[in-house]
Amino acid sequence: MRIDELRQSLRALGAKPAHERRVLRLWSNALPQDSGKRRPEDFLPQALREGLPALQAELDALARVQSEHPAEDGSARLLVTLADGQTVESVLLPRDGLCVSTQLGCAVGCLFCMTGRSGLIRQLGSAEIVAQVVLARRRRRVHKVVFMGMGEPAHNLDNVLEAIELLGHEGGIGHKQLVFSTVGDPRVFEQLPQGTVKPALALSLHTTKADLRAQLLPRAPRFDPAELVEAGERYARTTGYPIQYQWTLIDGVNDGDDELDGIVRLLAGKYGVLNMIPYNQVDGLDFRRPSWERAAEIARRLHRRGVLTKLRQSAGQDVDGGCGQLRARTLDGSTAERPVRVVRKLGDSMTTS
Repeated sequence: MRIDELRQSLRALGAKPAHERRVLRLWSNALPQDSGKRRPEDFLPQALREGLPALQAELDALARVQSEHPAEDGSARLLVTLADGQTVESVLLPRDGLCVSTQLGCAVGCLFCMTGRSGLIRQLGSAEIVAQVVLARRRRRVHKVVFMGMGEPAHNLDNVLEAIELLGHEGGIGHKQLVFSTVGDPRVFEQLPQGTVKPALALSLHTTKADLRAQLLPRAPRFDPAELVEAGERYARTTGYPIQYQWTLIDGVNDGDDELDGIVRLLAGKYGVLNMIPYNQVDGLDFRRPSWERAAEIARRLHRRGVLTKLRQSAGQDVDGGCGQLRARTLDGSTAERPVRVVRKLGDSMTTS
């Protein structure tokens, strides 16, 4: 379901703009439809009041929590079942944050990502995206939503932007606290500045080398890293929000001195921050996570050279819950245990054998 379809259903029941906003505000904030100072019978048209229970049941069926996996860091990974029986993942983050999925699977095919191994199965409707926020708000406060779970938001742009508009208005989330994450797509830089809600932007960089990026992110648009940073800088200056550059730190792949020199060349003096996240180990892939000490030293070196760098821990390391892993284990029938590791060799050119 798309939010636009939900709005049409409300209007078919006689909802005026104020009624529509009320229903969507209460739903997106996980509040009962009879909440608030004004009673529904004193405010809503009779047809809308009579139709709300069926509509609420339809909204409740959009997404439900199949399993919850709390971690020691205060995060919790949710395996969410959609109305058609498919599953996606959401992550409750520390400090009132939430990471949501925007697609079932992903077409980019990043070599280090479990989600990309399944390919794209289908798009999530905008209401399914917001439904993940509703599920999370039934458990704890959510003041920040990051579109960084399963999927590439740029490949489902209309639905993601529709969800962002609702969350930034009726959902009551600050626009800067809505973070659109992408590997980079020209449509993102064309359309995001035009919306009434302009989200913060996170750009997946991962390397400063165009050829290596093309291998690590095989079906991402062919943005040269320097071009991606230039486009991000323009958006940052337009919105007043610093760009978050995402860097999954992989041992022996993108942690060398040449990459650090490249980062300084691209990002020093830019209106942005580098989020460096040590690789979240994925069973079946032969990428390695660097030691925390090694990652911390890299972050310190970059900081000293003028690049604002934040070293971040991927949420839920202790539950082996990187994006796509919970879903994969469920499909394998092995939710309770880690799957057997299958080693894949990687050559110097980063191609798989």
